Order: sequence, then structure tokens, then C-alpha cells
Amino acid sequence: MTPGRVGKASLDVPLVPQERIEQAILVIRGRKVIIDADLANLYGVTTMALNQAIKRNIGRFPDDFVFRLTPREKQKLITDCDHLARLKYSPVMPRAFTEHGALMAATVLNSPRAEAMSLLIIRTFVKLRRLLAGNATLSRRLNELEKRYDEQFQVVFKAIRQLLASPEERPKPPIGFDTEKSGHEE
Repeated sequence: MTPGRVGKASLDVPLVPQERIEQAILVIRGRKVIIDADLANLYGVTTMALNQAIKRNIGRFPDDFVFRLTPREKQKLITDCDHLARLKYSPVMPRAFTEHGALMAATVLNSPRAEAMSLLIIRTFVKLRRLLAGNATLSRRLNELEKRYDEQFQVVFKAIRQLLASPEERPKPPIGFDTEKSGHEE
């Protein structure tokens, strides 16, 4: 098989790197999802065409496959994801597709590119799931080690836990200038 291509049904369909798909997968409401604009881009259709296909086949998309973002979620998405800033001007709340929803979207689009990309998207979700499972195992082993060693290693354990935390869980450093620590007196 040629790198960047998947299966014989899609031999003429150039695909995107897996890293691009990984960047499109976000965590919203505790679920890993791809926003409709990103999914449409990956499948090579417009967001409008994707959403029309979803509307025509709405029975195939229960809430655990796709859901609409709330205005607050949309605002956070626009703020956090530069490539989705154009959604700011859309009056429509974006849809978020879970792994199963992304696969189902490929079936209703019924194009060679959507078929090939859906395979890559599913493989990326699986890869991320394995990484998280590895982190869970590592975290469990860290807990066991922590119980065996005394307080002199607590700093090390704390640093490792911060590295294992997702970006959303990591403490954010304060922004700005602290005049009390600067040594300047007025």
C-alpha cells in the first residue's frame, strides 16, 4: 500500500497525515469528537453538504454519535482553536461527531475519499485510546511506587503527574507582572 493512501477502493485518493486528524480530535463533554467543519474538510466536502447529508439520514445519528454544541461550548472552541475562528460568524451551532458518528458520516456521504478518510480517522481514535490506556497503566504504577517511597520523592511524583495530565488539567501559570516580587518600591 502506498503511504498516505488506504485500501484499494481509494488508490487515487490522497489523504492527510495522521497528525492532522489527531489535531482535529477534541475533548468536549468528556468525549473525543471532531467538529463538523473539520470532519467535512477531512472528507473533502463542504460543512453544508455534510450537515445536509446528516439531516437526510438523522435516524443514523443518535446523541452518542453526534451532538450540537451549546453557545458556551462554541465560544470556547472559537477561543481555543484558531483554525475554527471562522465559526464565530456562523449563526448555526456546530455539530460534534464521536468516533462512531464520524464513521457513520462517511457512510452517508458515500464517496471514495470519505471511505478512505474514515478508516484513518478510526485508526487515529484507536491510537489515542491506546495512549490513554497506557497513561492509565503508568498512573497506576506510579501510585504503587508512591506508596512505597517516602516524602523525599513526592516532588518527583508531583512533576510526573503534571506531565501525565492533559493540557486542560494542568495548572495554568499566572499571567502578568507581580509588583510585590519585583523588588521595586514606590
